[in-house]
Amino acid sequence: MEITVDAESKEFWDGIAAGELRIQRCEACDQAVFYPRALCTHCHSDRLVWTVAKGLGTVYSYTVAHRGFGEFAAQAPFTVALVDLDEGARMLTRIVGGTVSIGDRVQLEITRLDADSPELPCFAPVA
Repeated sequence: MEITVDAESKEFWDGIAAGELRIQRCEACDQAVFYPRALCTHCHSDRLVWTVAKGLGTVYSYTVAHRGFGEFAAQAPFTVALVDLDEGARMLTRIVGGTVSIGDRVQLEITRLDADSPELPCFAPVA
């Protein structure tokens, strides 16, 4: 898997490399924004600043993929979830280290999904 880093996502990926989950917050409307972008999805302002998230959230929804294709075939079954971060943004992510249900608390776990994978922001159940 290869990650394409551009001007909008560089700060995010630099954060992952540093062990942090960085998200944007809009200075105009104070809403959290994820994924990295140039304009706020709530008010369309360009006044986005980077903040470090706590790395905690709640599972909004999830699915278990029992079949994967291409480079993901060997990883099946795996869980993909929508996680509502405590800061207010919703993030699509992989669940590692256990199973989850809707409403479960999860925490950031930066990990490699396989030997060829870059470090990715995944989430694991809170113990």
